[in-house]
Amino acid sequence: MNNFDFYSPTYFAFGKDREQDVGALIKRFGGTKVLIHYGGGSAPSGGSAPSGGSVVRSGLLDRVKASLDGAGVSWLALGGVKPNPRSGLVREGIELCRREGVDFVLAVGGGSTIDSSKAIAAGTVYDGDFWDFYSGKYIEKALPVGTVLTIAAAGSEGSPDSVITNEDGMFKRGATGDAIRPRFSILNPALTQTLPPYQTACGITDIMAHLYERYLTNTKEVEVTDRLIEALLLTMIHEGPRVIENPDNYEARANIMWAGMMAHNNSCGVGRSQDWNSHNIEHELSALYDCAHGAGLAVTMPAVFSYVMDHDVMRFAQVAARVWGCQMDFAHPEVTAKAGIEALRCFLKSIGMPGSLGELGGKAEDIPKLVDVLCNGDGRPGSITGFVTLNEDDCAAIYRMML
Repeated sequence: MNNFDFYSPTYFAFGKDREQDVGALIKRFGGTKVLIHYGGGSAPSGGSAPSGGSVVRSGLLDRVKASLDGAGVSWLALGGVKPNPRSGLVREGIELCRREGVDFVLAVGGGSTIDSSKAIAAGTVYDGDFWDFYSGKYIEKALPVGTVLTIAAAGSEGSPDSVITNEDGMFKRGATGDAIRPRFSILNPALTQTLPPYQTACGITDIMAHLYERYLTNTKEVEVTDRLIEALLLTMIHEGPRVIENPDNYEARANIMWAGMMAHNNSCGVGRSQDWNSHNIEHELSALYDCAHGAGLAVTMPAVFSYVMDHDVMRFAQVAARVWGCQMDFAHPEVTAKAGIEALRCFLKSIGMPGSLGELGGKAEDIPKLVDVLCNGDGRPGSITGFVTLNEDDCAAIYRMML
């Protein structure tokens, strides 16, 4: 196991109706003037939100505002966050926060809204362009961020990470820094019960990807975190079909919601190298085709895993046996490893996820562009590095495997 530092200060308020506590939590963590950031359309500062967007239709946004009003916390609102959140709205939010003297950013929504809120929080107190953080600069200072989570997926409610799509070139990049870990996150599983099955399945896929990205490591003797990851994968395999069959299964949604947080606050990733090549390869798909991130990962992961399996076949065989129940073939571990990858592919299909690039709207003729932006865009050196270093030819081969 490698040396590590781990700092995870987020306060979690979990359970039914906990969004009613948002005003008290804002005050507890020092907020006096809040930007409420959400999807589904813009709203004038301090005014009523327009129709559209699940947080508006469900009444959640009104409940949040009422809680803030009850606590004597002033607020203004900025809607319009889209899946694969855009740099243009981040810049709008930064300008608004600076002009209005905002001292706290509250995300009401899923991972896209939280990621956009984090970018606004970092950019508001930074003298340069916020995109510097998405080009490799570590985030050391930001406005405090809180979240009211509406979908279990990205894990951004407990992580120091954010991903934004740059509209100048349409490519996605990530940023990190403990300064953007949420000060608090409200997790009410009931808020996810109205999600369409496809969105729920995308969230399950994203959570599983966060676990696999940590499982694929070149660090030896990491049994504790291996077992944590395996347990969370088993939870997703158990709860995923239950919640797809019955969207109102609160207990299944509760387990998925907490697993999603644990999968990405890095408690499962400390002391070990990590991969993230599947995420990097997928980011170009959701940036170019605007597909759901989880759907893109469902297509990407099996292709990446099949391509890199021989780098450490026993690691793939281990997860196949421990998680998917595949029979370990010690004489031919590659057989077990392939069976585990196929089991993952079949599971994702069973919950309604796509299995090919074409189902995402992708085309073979787009592969050169995907590869160029992936490997060379924004100063990258012609390759991406994780469990295995992949050059342009490798990445092109992986994209072709998805056709």
